[in-house]
Amino acid sequence: MPVIEAPKPVVRGPQVWPLGIKAYHALGELGLIPEKTELLYGQIFHKMPKSPFHRLLLMRLLQLLQRNLPPGLHVQPEQPILCGDSEPEPDLSVIRGSINDYADEHPHTAELVIEICVSSHDYDRSKLRAYASAGVKECWLVLGPENQIEVHRQPLGEQYAECSVHGPGGSVTSTAVPGFTVDLDRLFAA
Repeated sequence: MPVIEAPKPVVRGPQVWPLGIKAYHALGELGLIPEKTELLYGQIFHKMPKSPFHRLLLMRLLQLLQRNLPPGLHVQPEQPILCGDSEPEPDLSVIRGSINDYADEHPHTAELVIEICVSSHDYDRSKLRAYASAGVKECWLVLGPENQIEVHRQPLGEQYAECSVHGPGGSVTSTAVPGFTVDLDRLFAA
């Protein structure tokens, strides 16, 4: 009589269940998702704590933006942008239109997004694909420890066609926000 072997169990790794924007919001409203999270590419990520240096850079950039924004543009700190299957909350974003345009839905794009990278370089770089696919015209990664700003421009599909690194020293001028220039020595001054 032939010996019949039992089938070997199929071993699978952990499965990831993608989450859509509506489900993310519904679970958040039910209190089932912690507040300090972001939805990126259908997955929930816990946001990193912010250092005093991060806060300092954020406040300096926010102040500069508020002084230099032309009519029809608004700066929003740490607020969501809808980017397909993602809802990142950039440190700063400059959006176009009236603030009432966003009464029922978060913006779907931005003129400029700024992410401040003190200890989150890789995580913040991972958001570039979402920003490019949403047509965000310009994305700045403010590299705190390096005293540099990495500028991404010209969204093309899921990437940016242009990338440049500025600093230490010198200045950076936005092509998406008229009149917005940052002096790097003043931004990173202790």
